Amino acid sequence: MNGVHDMGGMDGFGKVEAEKNEPPFHEEWEGRVLALVRSMGYAGAWHIDDSRYAQETLPPQTYLAVSYYQRWELAAEKNLLARGYVTQEELKAGHAIGPSKPLPRKLTKDVVDAGMTRSSFFRQQQGPARFKPGDRVRTVNINPLTHTRLPRYARDKVGTVELIHGCHAYPDSVATGRGDDPQWLYTVVFDGREIWGPDADPTLTISIDAFEPYLEPA
Repeated sequence: MNGVHDMGGMDGFGKVEAEKNEPPFHEEWEGRVLALVRSMGYAGAWHIDDSRYAQETLPPQTYLAVSYYQRWELAAEKNLLARGYVTQEELKAGHAIGPSKPLPRKLTKDVVDAGMTRSSFFRQQQGPARFKPGDRVRTVNINPLTHTRLPRYARDKVGTVELIHGCHAYPDSVATGRGDDPQWLYTVVFDGREIWGPDADPTLTISIDAFEPYLEPA
């Protein structure tokens, strides 16, 4: 979806200042938020794309005013409420008030151990790939109201397919409750000037991983 979270190419935010020797967490609560969100993923409460979508739907004034892990925490609240795992009263009280909704999976050692391994989103192909390496493609010009992994700066741009990664769960469908909807995934390379305009460094190229519905023949 279009929103303040999609900052690529936006002006006015200033230089990204890297913090020297930055710790993994600045406060203890940040580690607890990470553990909470990861645990709910292990338990099957929601998908990573649901977490992303929940952050994207935060009001712009909130998104810009809070820290990284505050966004995670606010998104977790949205997902917990939407799926009936907590109530507004329980969030306000800071503890359970009534019986809780069971999670899809119990957090056993085997479940947690499996969660420590990066998940694969590879899925069985539903048909042949539309494009091959070397094909010239144009990204679609979309303004979706829901989640997408096609950034605004890379829409309606011409590039070249470099790699095919097979079929994968399609985030745009997963985050809106439409299932995995497997789609072919490609690496597409763009000339920097195609993305950033004629003043861009002529030696620069930009690669994005783009799902097949994002692409059409150039």
